[in-house]
Amino acid sequence: MTRHVAIIGAGIVGACSAVEAIRRGHRVTIIDPADPGGEQAASYGNGCWLSPMSVIPPAFPGLWKKVPKFLMDPLGPLAIRWSYFPAVAPWLLRYLRAGWTWDRVERAARALRPLVVDAPALHHRLAEEAGVSHLIERRGLIYIYPDRTAFAAEAMAWEIRHRVGVRWIELDADMLRQREPDLDRRYTFGVLVEEGGHCTDPGAYTAALVAHAVGQGAELRRAAATGFDIAGGRLRAVRTDQGDIPADAAVIAAGAHAKPLAAAAGNRVPLETERGYHAEIVDPEVSPRHGLMPSDGKMSVMRTANGLRCAGQVEIAGLAAAPNWKRAEILRNHLVSCFPGLPRDLPTERVKVWMGHRPSMPDGMPCLGLSSATPDVIHAFGHGHTGLVAGARTGRIVADLLAGRPAEIPIEAFDPRRFA
Repeated sequence: MTRHVAIIGAGIVGACSAVEAIRRGHRVTIIDPADPGGEQAASYGNGCWLSPMSVIPPAFPGLWKKVPKFLMDPLGPLAIRWSYFPAVAPWLLRYLRAGWTWDRVERAARALRPLVVDAPALHHRLAEEAGVSHLIERRGLIYIYPDRTAFAAEAMAWEIRHRVGVRWIELDADMLRQREPDLDRRYTFGVLVEEGGHCTDPGAYTAALVAHAVGQGAELRRAAATGFDIAGGRLRAVRTDQGDIPADAAVIAAGAHAKPLAAAAGNRVPLETERGYHAEIVDPEVSPRHGLMPSDGKMSVMRTANGLRCAGQVEIAGLAAAPNWKRAEILRNHLVSCFPGLPRDLPTERVKVWMGHRPSMPDGMPCLGLSSATPDVIHAFGHGHTGLVAGARTGRIVADLLAGRPAEIPIEAFDPRRFA
C-alpha cells in the first residue's frame, strides 16, 4: 500500500527513514525548519562512531553515589546545572533506576545489540546509494587504557558486551603502538573491536541522504511541525507553523524536540536533552588510523574530513541554556594530551567548538514504535548516544511499521508506552 508519509526531522534518523520509505514505494515529505546536516543538528556534531558495541546504557550500578559530584562540578564529564535540577529530577531518578543493577543493564544491552549490529555495512550501503561511500570507513574502533588494570575496572560492562555478541582483540603496548604510532605512550593497553566503523563527516552524510531522498522524489518542506490533525483514529495532516501538510502517515524523528509531538500523538515520554560538545582541530599534525576512546577522557577521537575531532561530555541543562564553552576547552586539552605531536599552544582559529543536544530517554533506549493515538504516527526518536549508529536500522524498522509488518528485529523494549 502506497502512503503519503510525512517525516518530521531531517537528522540521521529522519534521513534514513525517508530513504527506506521511498524504497518501499511511499511518497515522502520531509519536514524540518533548518538545513539537513547543519550545525544546529546533533547529526552534525556527534562523535562519528559507527559502534556496534554501543549497547551499555549510560547509567550503571552505583552511579547514584556520584550525583552530588555531578551537581558540584560543572566541568565534570557528566554535570547537572543547579538551576535545571528541579526540572530534571524525575528524569534523573528514572535514569538511575534503569542502571540500578547489572541485570537491568544486560537486559538493555540485549535489546540494543540488534539495533546497532552490522551498522557500518548498513550505512555503507546507504552512502553508496547517495554517492558518498567515501564518508563511511570500516577500520575498527579502539578503546585505549593506561594499563590492563584500568580495563579491568570496566570488566562487567565488557562482560555484558561479550554476552550479547561483541568480540574484540586485546592489544598490548607494542601492538597498540604499531596501530597508532602518534598516540601518547601513557596508553599501554587497547581493545580493538574490528566490526566498528566511523563516518568522516556526519553532517555531510546526513545532508547527502536527504538530497538522495529528494532526488528519488521526496519533498523537503522548511517548516516546524507543531502537532497533528487526527480524526476517528486516523491521521489527516501534520500541523506546522507554515500550515497543515496532508499525510496518511507520519514519523516523529525530531530528536530532542520530539517530546511535544509525541504528546500530541498520545504518548507522554520522559525525553531529555543530554548536551554534548566537540572540539575539532583544523589541519592536525597527527592522524590516528582508527577511532579511539581514551578511558581517562571518556570521549571519542576521530580523524574527520575537516580535522581531528574529540566529542563527549554530558551536560544536563535543557534546550535553552547557553553553552559552557569551557567544556569544549576540556575536550581540546585532553585531545592535545593524547598526541605529543600536537602543539600545546594551538591558536584559536585552528580549533572549532560545537555544542548540540542528544535526545535521551532515561533507560538509554529509544522510543520506536506506533503511537497510542493512531497507528498512522510512528515514534522514532530518543536514541541518545546511539543516534548515528542506530539510524540505518531504525530507518528499516520505520519502513516495516509503515507497511504494517513486524519489525525486522524485536522492538518491544523500545515501545513508547513503556513509560505510561
